[in-house]
Amino acid sequence: MSEELRGVVVCRGAMADALVKAAEQISGVDAALTPVSNTGCDRDTLEQRVLAAVDKHPAVVFVDMASGSCLFAVLKRLRSEQSVKVVTGVNLAMLVDFVFHRTLSPQEAATRAAATGQASIRLP
Repeated sequence: MSEELRGVVVCRGAMADALVKAAEQISGVDAALTPVSNTGCDRDTLEQRVLAAVDKHPAVVFVDMASGSCLFAVLKRLRSEQSVKVVTGVNLAMLVDFVFHRTLSPQEAATRAAATGQASIRLP
């Protein structure tokens, strides 16, 4: 890929911003992830926020849950875009890994992020 992927984190409340800031602190990589919140908006506004964050670029969109307004807004507008892949159940491990692998294809980056996120969940 010639263009680095955008990472868009879509969550309820302040969670997207918190995850992005934490990933930046851990990785030392700034501006690779864009937070999008559903705070203070209806579904149309949330859809517009997501579209603005992706801005017609290749991207992986990370969503907090596998249901609800955030996912529905993302899928409604981006489901048919081949250059955008969606990963639900966002966690910090997958975001940190993603910022170091933005030259992969959207499918490869999404698959890797999902695997990293799953592998980070353990019962110690």
